[in-house]
Amino acid sequence: MSLLRQPLLLLARSAQVKKLVSTMPVSSGIVHNYVPGETTEAAVGATAVLEADGLRVTLDFLGEDTLDAEQAEATVQAYLTLLEQLAHQGLTRDAEVSVKLSAIGQFLPENGHKIALENARTICRAARNAGTTVTLDMEDHTTIDSTLSILRELRKDFPETGAVLQAMLHRTEADCRTLAHEGSRVRLCKGAYLEPESVAFQDKLDIDKSYVRCAKVLLEGEGYPMFATHDPRIVEIVSSLVSRYGRDQGSYEYQMLYGIRPDEQRRLAASGETVRVYVPYGTEWYGYLMRRLAERPQNLTFFLRSLISKK
Repeated sequence: MSLLRQPLLLLARSAQVKKLVSTMPVSSGIVHNYVPGETTEAAVGATAVLEADGLRVTLDFLGEDTLDAEQAEATVQAYLTLLEQLAHQGLTRDAEVSVKLSAIGQFLPENGHKIALENARTICRAARNAGTTVTLDMEDHTTIDSTLSILRELRKDFPETGAVLQAMLHRTEADCRTLAHEGSRVRLCKGAYLEPESVAFQDKLDIDKSYVRCAKVLLEGEGYPMFATHDPRIVEIVSSLVSRYGRDQGSYEYQMLYGIRPDEQRRLAASGETVRVYVPYGTEWYGYLMRRLAERPQNLTFFLRSLISKK
């Protein structure tokens, strides 16, 4: 694991650094590389551009760890507005939404689990009416059981609801086996949270090996795997596994983050692969940005330079 990863992830929770970064407009240069904007209009505009390039999209209204019921409700309304605008512009065929349960009430001190479930149900209903789907993002390991429980409840009425699993966690291969059933959509990523050794692999090679084991489970199953990775070697391995398990194009997809390896995104799409781009938007971009820097610490120099630039 990169020596910079842990301190960057700790900075993601620093209120002091967040205030500094958020109040320095010069930092917007690198922010814009990863976040197309703060408004619904910016998100919808980015979606239209990506779809024109033959790419699919999943949109995330940024925010997490909400402890305010009004803020949770505001997040729900933001998704409803987004879905309405996507539908109005005819973009929902290739665009869905990703939702963090902690942003819609999961951590509220009273009945958080129930509130998050009902809020997620509202978003799922709006997504279905708009002609698209929802994927529940996965957060740190303390939220997994609650998130998977809510997923099970949602799938009773909205079986198309997607899940996310993180290969860095010891439990994930078993979770993949549980979720690799017909009709299930599972996004497999490496994981972007700072997790203890007791629950997560720490070495990059061990995480990569876990990712491949999980990919095999998902490809052998009857669900729809969504491989979230920018690692060229992992993409090559997944491509080989797809052939081994006799998977046709369209029975799985690749996913990459907005602003990362856009040429590779277009190359894969041009070859006939389904490629979905994760597009975050909104004012709460700080924690998301710091996790992206932790994944790609080579960007840190550029980021720090942008903080002191007068341009």
